[in-house]
Amino acid sequence: MLLHRTTRATPWRRVAAVLSAAALGVGLLTGCGSDSADKKSDGAPAAAGGVFPVTVEHAFGSTQVKKAPQRVVSVGYTDDQAILAFGIKPVGMVDQYPNPAGKSPDINTQWPWTKDKWGDTRPEVVMNNGDTGPNYEKIAALRPDLIIAVYSEIDQAAYDKLSRIAPTVGRTKAEKEPFSAPWQDNAVHIAKALGKADEGAKLVQGIQDKLDAARKAHPEFAGQTAVALSWYKDSVGPFTTTDVRGRLLTGIGYKGATEIDKIADGKFFTVLSPERMDLIDVDRIFVINDQADQDALKKFQLFTNLPAAKNGKVSYLLDSEGPAIGAAMSQGTLLSLPYAIDELVKSAAG
Repeated sequence: MLLHRTTRATPWRRVAAVLSAAALGVGLLTGCGSDSADKKSDGAPAAAGGVFPVTVEHAFGSTQVKKAPQRVVSVGYTDDQAILAFGIKPVGMVDQYPNPAGKSPDINTQWPWTKDKWGDTRPEVVMNNGDTGPNYEKIAALRPDLIIAVYSEIDQAAYDKLSRIAPTVGRTKAEKEPFSAPWQDNAVHIAKALGKADEGAKLVQGIQDKLDAARKAHPEFAGQTAVALSWYKDSVGPFTTTDVRGRLLTGIGYKGATEIDKIADGKFFTVLSPERMDLIDVDRIFVINDQADQDALKKFQLFTNLPAAKNGKVSYLLDSEGPAIGAAMSQGTLLSLPYAIDELVKSAAG
């Protein structure tokens, strides 16, 4: 599952790495090996158009993009999808979800919302979920003319290294904690870097219209408190209202479980001890996990004793398996959100 930020994840992929590394930290995504041997995006042209030059203010300063980039590397966990939304195929990307052994093409290029965009192109993997940082040598070898590191936890030192390779755009200036910016902010931030600010604003508005329509069609959601969570190694990890998964729930009309935010202390999720299971005693629960973890959670008595579980008010959403609704929610991108909203509303209304 992807406590990633869809997350490394982001994924719990990102969460898993942090959880095992330090009894839970803050990164929920995934790791994976790319099938970069066939049809890499080497030499793939950028989409035409765009307004340049453009200067982008971000957490590490400002970056000028002088002309339409032809070779873009994505260092953010889901930034590749935002770039793809504008018709540009990154030559390098982060591998967010681990690819099933022996499976090709890479799962990260085959989501229902990205498959057609990637086509036969196979980007180079410049970082796997769980890595301590990007592979700078790989990135340099790709000869990028722009690096996007928005949905990313890079620090100033990493940014400085990337900037020596190519102009680099970091996360939004207003983002205090990595992965805490609203999806809308990330989308327009990347759009501006690509010279497509107007197009980005239109895409964001289209998704907002979709959320508004769902809320209008289901006024019953407004009277209920909901939470999204994942199960990892005998722990329940609910996401905060500021996480993209929490924002989706409130976006379609639910009230958020704000007490979780206080416990999370600025992070996008927290892990509950048994005595704090009261925090997820809400009207509606959305579980984001693949089948094995879902089955394990259904045997966890502290969870199954919750009124929502007893009353059939739990939606079990597969993460990377099957329709991958969880991954679509977790990734929270211009490409995944329309799909996520449709599937989430179906599940909530069922």
